[in-house]
Amino acid sequence: MGAQETKEGGWRSNKWIRAAIPALLLHCSIGTVYCWSIFSQEIAEYIGYSKAATEWAFSFAIFFLGMSAAFLGNIVEKDIHKSSLIATICFAAGMALTGVFIWYGGNHQHSPVALVGIYLSYGFIMGVGLGTGYLSPVKTLMLWFQDRKGLATGLAVAGFGAAKAIASPIMQSMLSGLGEGGIYKMFMILAGVYFVMMFIGHLLLAKPAGWHEPQGKDAKPSIMEVLKTKPITNYIGIWLMFYINITCGLALISQEKPIVKCIGLAASAGIISTISAIFNAGGRLGFSAWADTMKDRNTIYKLIFILSIVSTVLVMVTQGIKNGEGNVLLIVLVLALIFIVNAGYGGGFSNVPTLLSDHYGMGSISAIHGITLSAWAFAGLTGNQVATYIVNHTGTWIEHGTDAAGNVIKVNPVGYQNVLFFTLALYVVALVLCLLLVRPTDKALEAKAAKKAAKAE
Repeated sequence: MGAQETKEGGWRSNKWIRAAIPALLLHCSIGTVYCWSIFSQEIAEYIGYSKAATEWAFSFAIFFLGMSAAFLGNIVEKDIHKSSLIATICFAAGMALTGVFIWYGGNHQHSPVALVGIYLSYGFIMGVGLGTGYLSPVKTLMLWFQDRKGLATGLAVAGFGAAKAIASPIMQSMLSGLGEGGIYKMFMILAGVYFVMMFIGHLLLAKPAGWHEPQGKDAKPSIMEVLKTKPITNYIGIWLMFYINITCGLALISQEKPIVKCIGLAASAGIISTISAIFNAGGRLGFSAWADTMKDRNTIYKLIFILSIVSTVLVMVTQGIKNGEGNVLLIVLVLALIFIVNAGYGGGFSNVPTLLSDHYGMGSISAIHGITLSAWAFAGLTGNQVATYIVNHTGTWIEHGTDAAGNVIKVNPVGYQNVLFFTLALYVVALVLCLLLVRPTDKALEAKAAKKAAKAE
């Protein structure tokens, strides 16, 4: 259902029905990949493997999200109808097959077939659905909302971030309510639900009638030709600061639950997780809408990195994670760090496509955005893994009360503090890249020249 099929007037030319609603249906479905921590332990116990072994399924999902976006960006560019259908089929099939392999693992404990099957289903097949589903609505939104591109893409990407807050309580309820084998039944049920949601989004999604993609081999310049319209260091700077923002976000977010336990808020961990998910979604919408008002959209990244650096330094200097329990001020500082990093993590995602369009135009934005999402792929393999390595190899594990089942809780406050040294160093590098490599957009340069001319008069 391309642009040729849209008509003047009626729902077919309504930007909310043709762009915003389908984008939310797609992103609110695929964004549930971030619910992994809700059921990862249950999967490990059900199939007889350690949690560490099953964790790779999530890492693979994020990796293949980024890589499929990078390699399938041209398909999205040419035909969003085809790409959104690929996303729908792959995501739903990946979820259903994950349920099948969990069921198989429950009946054949310690089976490598079950573990590898989960890696392929949740990691590779779902990952392809994630990458194509993430990209498909973005250019369409920017075409429909030319004047508020940041708000439009922020709305959709906020759906990706909000999916965890929406789906987490539903999944927890299903796990407890479906009885024996609830974990694999949940995957099979949700596969059907998300297929319906995404298929409706696929049917509704369409570009504006006035936009026609160039046809033929010579209709568009190659991606490298487009990128070379600016110094190549400009794009390298954008890619690296995007990668660093995701890596730092994943490093802290992956340790969020034990950090909350360290500061004495174990009983409120679920509420804090929901609030942080809201900040993640709010950052996607708020930072991108805010960037619409700026002459240079890169300014929003400078703000994100400065806020992240300041909040990280405050927790490092006060050793808030280590000394926070019982100290209201330190608890507030630690929570502020968690919420600010979540907001900046989300804002980094929502501003990338619009920043790229400001620099390189709309012609090949899906393909360029797709290549840039490869940063997400590599960050998915490094962020939480590096944080886990730091926690496991520095500091000391101590007993910190018991959980609801009476099991002893162990935490490593010094290890979590040490993760902040890693994230702080990277945030500083990102800010330097942002200041030195990423050039002002043409719009910003024109505004600066006009202001200079006005002063001269």
